[in-house]
Amino acid sequence: MTTNFGLINRTYSSSSNSKEVGTTEDQTQWERFAREVRQLNEQSDYGVEYKVLFIGRHGQGYHNVAESYYGTPAWDCYYSQMDGNGTITWADAQLTPNGIAEALAVNAFWAKEITEQNIPTPQKFYTSPLSRCCATATLTFTGLTLPASQPFIPEVKELLREWISGHTCDRRGNMSYIAANYPTFTFEEGFQEADPLWNATLVETRSAQDERLRSVLDDIFMNDRSTYISITTHSGAVASMLSVLGHRPFSLSTGAVITILVRAETVMGRPSFPAGQPWTPILTCTTPPPNLAPTTAEVKLSDAMMMRIQ
Repeated sequence: MTTNFGLINRTYSSSSNSKEVGTTEDQTQWERFAREVRQLNEQSDYGVEYKVLFIGRHGQGYHNVAESYYGTPAWDCYYSQMDGNGTITWADAQLTPNGIAEALAVNAFWAKEITEQNIPTPQKFYTSPLSRCCATATLTFTGLTLPASQPFIPEVKELLREWISGHTCDRRGNMSYIAANYPTFTFEEGFQEADPLWNATLVETRSAQDERLRSVLDDIFMNDRSTYISITTHSGAVASMLSVLGHRPFSLSTGAVITILVRAETVMGRPSFPAGQPWTPILTCTTPPPNLAPTTAEVKLSDAMMMRIQ
């Protein structure tokens, strides 16, 4: 959020070829980029299109705090299987106060870019069904000056969720719960009331996750004619999307956004993709690792943390 979502300050061929009124000097960097993208789409061959994806990771959730508190080894094998510790709850984790602040900071940055850069705002919004993403998307885009024809009405997509494992933080709430808490949200066709994917004993392989995120991108590119698209999701999902798009690895901190330009080509038939490996049993432990069990002092720290959160 320091420089235009990372947009490089440069000129484009469209600046000299365009017959539009206005010169490059008259335009902001985002206006020049938008002109270039528009020209790319106007001049592209049949079946080729360009989209700009604003891919955001949710703000800090209580599961992020818990993993940092217990340490990743103990979290993965024991605590992540629980709904909480009696002090905080991390099942379908909600945003922490810090996570809320992160999302509001992105909202303020969007407002600044809209005012100062005339940045193209998303024409379509998608979000993971998990609570931390629904909340992040709402805090990020509510109150912004958006075109009347492109309001913030996100669509919940099942496959935009985090790496699927036995972690309770990644078990989504029922459709009726999401609808009650986010009444303006819409749901993709076929979205089920109960979570059809979470399994307490199995974990999704990385290749299966990549194929899942490839399929949701295929769905978006095949059925959404929008050029500018917002996707609110998770760190693992972002990593898989970047991988299947051929982008270099780029790790997002909580609340961060990466913007990418994608060229897509529709081809006849189904391309041959590597098959995702079958899900595997999750490795757990019945008690906390002996050297990682919380001490009395740590429990008191947890109580103090809860007091600050409240």
